[in-house]
Formats: sequence, structure tokens, C-alpha cells
Amino acid sequence: MGGLGGRFTNRPLISGEIEPLSDVMTSDKEVKVVVEVPGIEKKDIKINAHDSSVEISTTDTAQRKYRRVIELPEEADIETARSTYKNGILEIVFNKKAKQKGRQINVE
Repeated sequence: MGGLGGRFTNRPLISGEIEPLSDVMTSDKEVKVVVEVPGIEKKDIKINAHDSSVEISTTDTAQRKYRRVIELPEEADIETARSTYKNGILEIVFNKKAKQKGRQINVE
């Protein structure tokens, strides 16, 4: 025994998942989610939309591991989701749900 006292090992560092930067913007007609995932190929990005959130992650084959769950505004219609990826920026756009209009109910 001696030397460095075992503080350093030859094991490789294990890289965990990185939570990417993101932003949610709303306009009159849509909800846009912008996520920064640089250094990733388009084929390695996975997007799963749920009722009130969207999950962005990378596949196991990607060089960098990203994962983020982003809460969506209630009016985001996940059935209309579309996405683009360019220069490390992922954009996911949802149309806003049509507002429910009231209706008159006749008494029978």
C-alpha cells in the first residue's frame, strides 16, 4: 500500500442523463416547446406526449443522454403535435384545443 491511497481508479466515468434547456411559448393558436439538444442525430430523439406533459429523451445509441419532462399548458392538443430538429434545436408545436362553447339545452 502506499502511493495515492486508492483515491484514483482506472474505471471510466459513467455519464448520466443531462436535462436540456427548454422553453414553452404560447400564441393565440399554438403552444411551442423549444428544447436544446446539441450533438444529437435526429434519429436518436424520442418524443412522447401525454395529457399534460411531453417527454424528450435520446435513445441508448446516442452519444449524449438527454431526458426532460416538460409540463404543457392545459390547452395544448397533443393529437396535433409536430416537430422539427435543426442545428441542435428541437421544436415541438401543438395546436391549441378549440374552446368549448356552451349550448342551450331544451327542457322536454
